[in-house]
Amino acid sequence: MTDINKEAISVLNDLIETSKDGQAGFKTCAEDIKHPELKTLFVQRSADCAAAAAELQATVRSLGGEPETSTSVGGDLHRRWVDVKAMFTGKDEEAVLNEAERGEDHALKAYKEALEKINKNNLMSIRDIVERQYHGVQRNHDQVKALRNQARARS
Repeated sequence: MTDINKEAISVLNDLIETSKDGQAGFKTCAEDIKHPELKTLFVQRSADCAAAAAELQATVRSLGGEPETSTSVGGDLHRRWVDVKAMFTGKDEEAVLNEAERGEDHALKAYKEALEKINKNNLMSIRDIVERQYHGVQRNHDQVKALRNQARARS
């Protein structure tokens, strides 16, 4: 396996963890929210993250690597913190949307860092997939932020 493939696989495996974190985070949001339209949105976003992870895993395999299959430790800790916090503050719409936005902030950062590594190390074989998924993460972030702002304005 070439060094370029090893570096590309490393970048992709980091993004797989990020996507798995998003999948689990949106699933938790769907479980915590009572509003039916938001519940549907979060279920769909969880499925989108699962599809993104599967696409990245297939790419890792095509490069001769072993794809990541789990969430990150940081994502697991964040979800535990949200659960503890919710015991004291409740799981109102704004609080759930705040945590969803925080998760998407992390995902945006991870994808931006991945694109920087791709450009720095000339990993053009994976640029298109990562850039396309980055735009999906940006869409998720912007939508969650707008919904959070609406919930904040109502409270």
